[in-house]
Amino acid sequence: MVTLALYNLKGGVGKTASSVNFAFLAAKEGYKTLLWDLDPQGSSSFYFDVHTTVKNESKRILEDEMNLKEAIQLTAFENLSIVPADLSARNADLLLNEMKHSKKKLSSLISSLKKSFDVVILDCPPGISLLHENIFIASDYILIPNIPTTLSIRSFEVVNDYFKENGLDKTKLKCFFSMVDHRKNLHHEVVNQFYKDKLFFKNYIPYLSDVEKMGVHIAPIETFAASSYAAQCYRDLWKEIKKECIA
Repeated sequence: MVTLALYNLKGGVGKTASSVNFAFLAAKEGYKTLLWDLDPQGSSSFYFDVHTTVKNESKRILEDEMNLKEAIQLTAFENLSIVPADLSARNADLLLNEMKHSKKKLSSLISSLKKSFDVVILDCPPGISLLHENIFIASDYILIPNIPTTLSIRSFEVVNDYFKENGLDKTKLKCFFSMVDHRKNLHHEVVNQFYKDKLFFKNYIPYLSDVEKMGVHIAPIETFAASSYAAQCYRDLWKEIKKECIA
C-alpha cells in the first residue's frame, strides 16, 4: 500500500482537484483506492457526492470512538472509496495534542488499511501544524502542487526548511506545477527555472476551465471531459507520479 498526501502550506493551489482526479485515475487503473478527505471544507467529499453519516465523524475517528474502516464509503466508481470530512476535522490539532504518541496517530490509523487498499490519497488542509506532521510521517510521498508565483514557491521552500529542521525525510517531497498560465511571463519564467533545477515533475496542470467545471458536474474531469486537454494533463502527470511513487 502506498500513501500519497496532496499538501501545500497555502490554500487555493489545486490540491483538492488533483486529489480527486488522481484518486479516480488510480481506481480506473485497477488500484483499490481510498481518498481520505482531511480538510474540514470537505471539497473532495463534495466532488464525489459523499457525506459523513455520523455526527462529528472526523473527531470520533481520531478519538478512537469510531473505527476508520466504519467511516469508509463507496463512491459511484469501481475500486474507489472515500472517508468524507466534516467540520469536526477543524479540531484535529487540539485532539492530537491531547494524545500520547500524537505525531504517529494518523500513521497508526492508516496502517490498519494495508490489506484493504493499494493506494491511499490524503486531501490535506493547508498549514503546518501537529496534524500536518502526522501527515508527513504517515505518507510515503507528499505531492505538493505549486502555482508558479513567488509566494507559492516560497511556501514550498518553507516546507522544505521545516523538513530539514525537524529531521523529516525530504525525499518524500515531490512537487508539480498547478494552475499554470503561460500567458503570464512570471509563470513561464518560474516554471523554466525550477525545471532546470529538476525539483518538479515534468508534467503540470494548466489553468483551464474544465478543472473549474468539476464543481458543476460534481465529478472528476475524466467522467465529463475525457477527451479534453485538462484530462490529458492529469493522465500524463498521474503516469509520471505512478512511475516515481508506486511502480
